[in-house]
Amino acid sequence: MTVHLDRDDHLVTITLDREHKLNALDHPTIDALLAALDRVEADDSVRAVVLTGAGRRAFSAGADIPSLARSIEGGAERALREIVRRGQGLTRRIEEFPKPVIAAVNGLAYGGGCELVEAAPLAIAAEHATFAKPEIGLGFPPPFGGSQRLPRHAGRKRGLEMILTGDPIPARRAAELGLVNAVVPEGELLAAARDLAARITRHAPTAVAACLRAVTRGVNLPIDEGLAVEAACFAATVPTDGVRLGLRRFLDRAAAC
Repeated sequence: MTVHLDRDDHLVTITLDREHKLNALDHPTIDALLAALDRVEADDSVRAVVLTGAGRRAFSAGADIPSLARSIEGGAERALREIVRRGQGLTRRIEEFPKPVIAAVNGLAYGGGCELVEAAPLAIAAEHATFAKPEIGLGFPPPFGGSQRLPRHAGRKRGLEMILTGDPIPARRAAELGLVNAVVPEGELLAAARDLAARITRHAPTAVAACLRAVTRGVNLPIDEGLAVEAACFAATVPTDGVRLGLRRFLDRAAAC
């Protein structure tokens, strides 16, 4: 198995487990990760996901190059089907997942690995982690959504610097660019990710899902369209137990003061 799931109460940790290949994303691994996300989404008792890589050297080195080369050798249509559609399908799935996905970046995140981080709503990096967009050295642009998401995180010029040079950046720079929320010592990485998950999952799952949906769907829209998305997400929560219980707790506390 190249993808492992570990359960701890309401939290599932998904680990990319191809350590000997720096957790590179070959076609079966991408498909296994998509299947794992389907399984997690269907389980209402799971409230959050931490996504990480096996070992300490790599979160993911990106697309598995021999696998990618075979697809490219088959021509553009095969490459689009096996690489682009599969890879973009994975990053879109992570980006739009209805439960918070926290990338715990335990080493290098290159190419497709960096694109997983870009797609994840939240990310924490170990101090030794590095990030890069080396696809240009192979002769093509990022194919898993990185040419679109990275400039939205970092800004057009800073995103293009990474994409056009292929040069790696350290974790602290990734935090400055908005790729990760925090940088922590290596030994504290998973604990920090779990703590962030706990701070989120103390809130109603319907509220968490609505917030994720509002931001993900609205962030790149004109403000008026984004506000309409926000209004629809708010309206969807009005009849839920989360709103009823949240208001009751607040009013009870106010009455006790």
